[in-house]
Amino acid sequence: MAPLEKWDQAAFDRSFHINLKGPFFLIQALLPVFNSPASIVLMTSINSHIGMPNSSVYGATKGALLSLARSLSGELISRGIRVNAVSGGPIATPAYQKLGMGEHELKALATQIPARRLGKPSEVAEAAVYFASDESAFTVGSELVIDGGMSNL
Repeated sequence: MAPLEKWDQAAFDRSFHINLKGPFFLIQALLPVFNSPASIVLMTSINSHIGMPNSSVYGATKGALLSLARSLSGELISRGIRVNAVSGGPIATPAYQKLGMGEHELKALATQIPARRLGKPSEVAEAAVYFASDESAFTVGSELVIDGGMSNL
């Protein structure tokens, strides 16, 4: 996360390599070993839907990953592979501390969320488990937004 003028090409490329190129080529490498039926769940972000300050590159990578999920869902369904995406909002993980956010900033962030709290990692995990399970066998190319209502503002 950084303002536009702070990005250089190396950091930009690193973000796209991690958030888009990595998943793309991992899926490609694993195609020969996927069973039919199979499920791929890509972790995107609400940053692909809303414009947040300092998130231009992150949002772009996650928007591209969401587009990839939709495209691959059409391409891989004939092989019995379903592709879906989970778009998380602010989730209580150590990532915020790595970004230099303390308790005060996290409480301020929570006030911007209609649910008035950060999400729990288990709530995102449960969404991914649903997409991976037989209960979602007819769900293809879908996105489940886990953000406490933040993207609805």
